[in-house]
Amino acid sequence: MITNILKDKPTRVFIILAGIFVANALIAEIIGVKIFSLEGTFGMSPVNIMIFGDAYSFNMTAGVLLWPVVFIMTDIINEYFGVKGVRFLSYLTAALIAFAFIVFYIAIRLEPAAFFVTSKAEAGVPDMDAAYGQILGQGSMIIIASLTAFLLGQLVDVFTFHKIKKMTGEGKIWLRATGSTLVSQLIDSFVVLFCAFHLFPILTGQKGQAWPLGLVISVCIINYIYKFTVAIVLTPVIYWVHGIIERYLGHDLAAEMKRAAMNR
Repeated sequence: MITNILKDKPTRVFIILAGIFVANALIAEIIGVKIFSLEGTFGMSPVNIMIFGDAYSFNMTAGVLLWPVVFIMTDIINEYFGVKGVRFLSYLTAALIAFAFIVFYIAIRLEPAAFFVTSKAEAGVPDMDAAYGQILGQGSMIIIASLTAFLLGQLVDVFTFHKIKKMTGEGKIWLRATGSTLVSQLIDSFVVLFCAFHLFPILTGQKGQAWPLGLVISVCIINYIYKFTVAIVLTPVIYWVHGIIERYLGHDLAAEMKRAAMNR
C-alpha cells in the first residue's frame, strides 16, 4: 500500500512540499524568540529610518529568516493542490505548533538535575535551567498572536493568489505568487504585533505593558519593508521550484493538476 502511495508522483510532491512547509513554520516559531539586528549582522550601522518622528532600525525576530520560505511553499502548494491543500496544511501546522509549545511548557517545569543547572557555569551560564525556560518559554499571548497571524495570513494569501490567477490565467506566475505574499505578509506583520503587544495586554488588564499604537505601526512598517524586499528577491526561486516540479510531473500532468487546483 505505502509503496503505491509513494510511487504516485503528485502524492510524493505534496508530501515533500508539506514537509518543507511544516518544518519551516515550526522552526520559525521556535527561533523567533531571538531579536537580531539586520544591519549589525552585515557589519553595517543602523539605518535609523524616521517614522512618526522616531528613528527605527531593522531589529527583527529570527523567525523572519524562514517565514518567506513558508509563504513560497504556500504559493507552490496553492498552484498544484488548490485552496483545500493549503488550508489542510495551515490548520495542521497551527495544531502542531500549539502542540510543540504545550510540550515546551511541560518540559520547562520538569525538575532539573543538579548537574544540569550548573553544567555551563564555566561558560558564563550560571543557570542552564533558567536559560532553557527563557528560550523555549515564550509568552502565551505572543504564541496566540503568532498563530492567529499565521492562519489569517495563510487564508489571505490563498484568496489573493486565486483572485490574481483568475484575472491573469496561467501566465505571470511572479504576479500571483509575489503579489499574494506581499498582501499576506502585510497582514501577518501587523496582526502579530498588534495582538501581542497592544491588544492582548489591554484585554488582560496589563494596559501599562501595551505598546502605543504608533510604535506598533512603526515596527510593523520596518518588518514589512524587510519582508517586501525578501519577497521580491526570492521571486526567481519560485520559478526555479516550479521548473523542478514541472519536469518531475511532466507537462500534461502538471497542467491537469493546476486546472483541478483552481476548482478546489
